[in-house]
Amino acid sequence: MNDVIEAMLTRRSCRNFKSDMPDEALIREVLRAGSFAATGKNWQSPVVIAVTNRELRDKISRHNAEILGKSDFDPFYGAPVILIVLADKSRPTYLYDGSLVMGNLMLAAHALGLASCWIHRAKEEFESEEGKKLLHSLGIEGEYEGIGHCALGYAAEPLPEAKPRKKNYFYFVN
Repeated sequence: MNDVIEAMLTRRSCRNFKSDMPDEALIREVLRAGSFAATGKNWQSPVVIAVTNRELRDKISRHNAEILGKSDFDPFYGAPVILIVLADKSRPTYLYDGSLVMGNLMLAAHALGLASCWIHRAKEEFESEEGKKLLHSLGIEGEYEGIGHCALGYAAEPLPEAKPRKKNYFYFVN
């Protein structure tokens, strides 16, 4: 089987990460793969923030948990790395572009032996004053919408098997 298709068929979301920090070279390789996602008219509307600083990671986790309504919960499941995908709202394809980046990040992570999970609430996070201040402090200017967080690290336990696909997932028309 083709390696890319194999990665697509075997990737699973991880909800229990080890605290071990992946090597920076692996993180950069995941980021590079994300940067090659298809984007409308090749405008490359997304940007990705790689958060490896534990203090900042925990601050973002607390904010995300507050939005979720669970202040005593780590929505990143202990992942030591958070890749935050934002996209330029001035581009009409920004939501699709950012979603494809998220897909590439997760597939690349899996292909490199890392685990990942798409974590939501980035939109709400970066529309808030706290989120806007964070972006400004990082030198990120412009009208960006949070698309998602890619929790990244090593799985603490084996990932689940794939669930059966629904019968009417696709239709073939001749």
